[in-house]
Amino acid sequence: MNGSVDARLGRLRWRARRGTRELDRLLGAWLDRRYAQADETRRAGFDALLGESDPDLWDWLTGHLDPPPRYAAIVDEIRALDRV
Repeated sequence: MNGSVDARLGRLRWRARRGTRELDRLLGAWLDRRYAQADETRRAGFDALLGESDPDLWDWLTGHLDPPPRYAAIVDEIRALDRV
């Protein structure tokens, strides 16, 4: 990866640290396993998702609530990683 991509990944990794082990694991897994192959749309979706509150993220990622349509694809992808 080039320097600007590395810097962006570092910022995302910092924002993905939420203070709960479970959310950190779920969000970090996507960064570790999918970020490098993701297109710009998916990367922007993940970035936007990180702007949401921890309770909402938890409910969406654990399936307690359906995410808003704009996050459905990225949430599904993160959930799928948790089942692998």
